[in-house]
Amino acid sequence: MTGLVIRLAPHERVLLNGAVIENGDRRASLSIRTPNANVLRLRDAIHPDEARTPVKRTCYMAQLVLAGDATPEDIRTPLMRAIEQLSQVFADPDSRSLLADATQQVLEGEYYQALKSLRLLLPREARLMAATPA
Repeated sequence: MTGLVIRLAPHERVLLNGAVIENGDRRASLSIRTPNANVLRLRDAIHPDEARTPVKRTCYMAQLVLAGDATPEDIRTPLMRAIEQLSQVFADPDSRSLLADATQQVLEGEYYQALKSLRLLLPREARLMAATPA
């Protein structure tokens, strides 16, 4: 395994195994060689107060593992249940594919990849929520 390469914009922050790292004035790349390191770009992070919709709550669960606030063992079952519930709403083939990918990534312990797949559902959820009468 060659590791994970993260390209950071100036002053971008990333959470790496519980430590916040901020880039300097120039673009930079970090090469993370440690397998299973928990990495979360803070620009992608969902604040707990923002996790008010089903997709955001599901993303937040995956994020808890990456932030080191929960163990994979504690999150796996509730996260899988949340993904299953989302599959009851998102019935189109593309969304189903994203949910299947997220499920597979969770089973493999790849929470960053699962989060990436789940985040792609956020615009779809926003459209559904906007179309639903209050």
